[in-house]
Amino acid sequence: MQPVTPIHVSRLFCELNDELITMLTGFSEDDWHRPTSAGSWQVRDIVAHLLDTDIRRLSYQRDRLPLLTPESPITGYADLVGFLNQLNVDWVRAARRISPGLLIDFLKITGPQVCDLLSSLDPEGEAFFPVAWAGEERSANWFDVAREYTEKWHHQQQIREAAGKPDLTSRKWLHPVIDTFFRGLPHTFRNAKAVDGTCIVINVTGEAGGSWTLRREDDAWRLYQGEAESAACHIQTDQDTAWRLLTKGLQRQEAAAKTKLSGDEKLGEPFLGMLAIMG
Repeated sequence: MQPVTPIHVSRLFCELNDELITMLTGFSEDDWHRPTSAGSWQVRDIVAHLLDTDIRRLSYQRDRLPLLTPESPITGYADLVGFLNQLNVDWVRAARRISPGLLIDFLKITGPQVCDLLSSLDPEGEAFFPVAWAGEERSANWFDVAREYTEKWHHQQQIREAAGKPDLTSRKWLHPVIDTFFRGLPHTFRNAKAVDGTCIVINVTGEAGGSWTLRREDDAWRLYQGEAESAACHIQTDQDTAWRLLTKGLQRQEAAAKTKLSGDEKLGEPFLGMLAIMG
């Protein structure tokens, strides 16, 4: 059991962007209109959303465009989620006027520029966007970059599944996603009461999996890599269930059927409601 360390994925982020362009370039007209697991969005809508995230990152962080002023005050996490969801809806609706060819052309411009921006950041410097789903009001750049990688990865995975393209689920691609998602575990379990020294072990099976431990210390949960020798609760799931659960790809009941809780099962229940996206 070792303390968790920063996750550095800026180079992998750029490779992931290249994989996206290569895939989209080979799409048929039908591929662009296939339904996806992202609600009512078709493939073209997810692609448009990925373009939007590039544009926002470059405009706000690199070019210092003033952030949009919400029409209603942001007084908490729910307000922030609602504001971001509306931004996404507005953009996707407008982007349906953009042809697939132009979407690819735009991504060929924005993708490399985002890669350059993220690669230029001091990993330990303060991030422009904090990782709110992990309960942070201030984050290090490495965490923000890793969060951005998970966003790009899981949306690309949704596209690949919809279009019947090969998955990017080897350890190289998926382990950093799960590792980044699990940095939100202390926040997810923040209301789970236990005496100091109590441990919860989470095992994810599969090539991209691993073991993590939550340990109660000074009335808060701390995350470690590896497995504690003894634990009050063990949680075991597979890598596919893990990433889908944390990105709203599974209902709680579905996730529970694919996840084994042993020991103090009640203590482990917050895992089944965990999210590592804004939602």
